[in-house]
Amino acid sequence: MLFASQSFLIVFLPLVLGLYYAVGDSRAARQGVIIAASVLFYGLWDWRFVPFLLAMVGFSQTVAIMWGRTRQRIWLRVGIVGNLAVLFGFKYADWLVGCVLRWSGREHAAWSIVLPLGLSFFVFQKISYLVDLGRGQARVYRLADFMEFVMFFPQMVAGPIVRHNELVPQFDRSPRNAAMWENLGHGGLLLLVGLGKKVGLADTLGGLCAPVFDAAHAGHVPGMGAAWLAAVAYMLQIYFDFSGYSDMAIGMALMMGIRLPFNFNAPYMAVSVRDFWRRWHMTLSRFLRDYIYIPLGGNRCAPVRQAANVMVTMELAGVWHGAGWNFALWGLLHGAALAAAHAWDRAGRAMPRPCAYVLTMGFVLVTWVVFRAADLATAGRMLGAMAGLHGMGATAIHHPVVLGLAVVVAVMGPSSQQMILDRVRPAPWMAVAAGIAFVLLVFLIGGRPPEPFIYFQF
Repeated sequence: MLFASQSFLIVFLPLVLGLYYAVGDSRAARQGVIIAASVLFYGLWDWRFVPFLLAMVGFSQTVAIMWGRTRQRIWLRVGIVGNLAVLFGFKYADWLVGCVLRWSGREHAAWSIVLPLGLSFFVFQKISYLVDLGRGQARVYRLADFMEFVMFFPQMVAGPIVRHNELVPQFDRSPRNAAMWENLGHGGLLLLVGLGKKVGLADTLGGLCAPVFDAAHAGHVPGMGAAWLAAVAYMLQIYFDFSGYSDMAIGMALMMGIRLPFNFNAPYMAVSVRDFWRRWHMTLSRFLRDYIYIPLGGNRCAPVRQAANVMVTMELAGVWHGAGWNFALWGLLHGAALAAAHAWDRAGRAMPRPCAYVLTMGFVLVTWVVFRAADLATAGRMLGAMAGLHGMGATAIHHPVVLGLAVVVAVMGPSSQQMILDRVRPAPWMAVAAGIAFVLLVFLIGGRPPEPFIYFQF
């Protein structure tokens, strides 16, 4: 089931919220509603994977219990390796086998493996919990608490990547409190903004860039204008698609009285690659820092070692997004840029802010082309076209209003999460306007084929 679908917005979510508030004074009943709703939400995508999902939860919970009883680290290692093995089997095994066979001159028939929805986010969340157990920063939770933590449906399939100590303590609080109406108002408005980002901007922008990238993948080389238009459209699409999902997830959780961490803070206003990663997918950046970069040594070592730590961390971030050489290259490029930024800072160099901004956004744009391309050959065609190697070509700009609005909002607009939660005060006129906007967006959804969120594939 998709957040941006009529069945979810008109039927599923209102029913879940109604049941949740009807039993709001009972922690056990609230917990039952959330777990049942999460299983149903996942099952409506593919019921065959529900037993798999529950088995993964049971495996990690068993590991945590055995760690609590014995304090033997072997249990945590088994839990972490087991989760990574599942991720590897579903996401990378077919690709790696194909690479080996092709290098040896043999053909490879792709395996018919269906990637479970949200597997990467699901695995990351459980691994962070198991690592925190070993660090003494977590306790062994009851099975119901653990299930509610890892299966909380607003953030289960695409984040934000939430830590146990951010979420589990909030389950104790009844949503029926003095802040109930404010939470419902702010949460509903954030949900609406995220929905608008997704169906009003991201899906329209996807129609501008997808044909060009698909044609490049088929071997056709676009003109310079078409390539640049597609690259800019995708840069905007992925931002509004994923930040829209994050807004909807945070908004739905807030409507239940639960606060999730922010995930975006105007990343296209960044003036360095380091600044970009402080603003883009902030919970992933935090995970990479705390569970990979710092354990490798972080910046508490010699410059060469620090550069290697950054490169390894970002390479893992790249391949986490997908099994493909384009993702590996994307991670290496960002790792190299971050290593260069650290060296620049150590040298005490400075760059005028406008120049720093243009350089950063140019780098981000080029690397998004690598990220979006189906393979390295497609990326090469797109980048060659952007460099003008194949002529200008005719370029028709469809939906110029949407494209212009997306540029203005992404480059000049404030963070939607901070703006709504910190600055907006619900008012009757706002409720009327939001209701009208919601109806229009629901009708817009009904007139289009359903478009899954980009990060669902990761």
